[in-house]
Amino acid sequence: MASVKKILVPVDGSVNGCKAVDEALFIAEKCDAAVDFVYVASNINKDIPSHIVFDRIEEKIPAGMKTAKHVETGNIPKAILKVAETEGSDMIVMGSRGLGLFKGALIGSVSQKVVEESKIPVMVIK
Repeated sequence: MASVKKILVPVDGSVNGCKAVDEALFIAEKCDAAVDFVYVASNINKDIPSHIVFDRIEEKIPAGMKTAKHVETGNIPKAILKVAETEGSDMIVMGSRGLGLFKGALIGSVSQKVVEESKIPVMVIK
């Protein structure tokens, strides 16, 4: 298995998104990996500005860990996959459901789409 040197974490301020941040930071510490966070602005999360989400995350980042923040717009799964490719991510760690409207699905539509279309491993956190 290839080593993990860069992890991408889509964030939206949801509970599962916060769990994904914690798991990604844990993995990054173990692998000495960098972590990129991506916030995709949409109609669903329009009431939660990216800086509030990023401020919460910054409190959790261990000293010395290399991180970067990205803000995108448009189709959420496509934006996540675009950042993963552009940044050379080795892995995506994301929540199973974010702030979407449909709570009945086992896995959220965004995470499902990312899993289906990603060229790199995706870890979905519940």
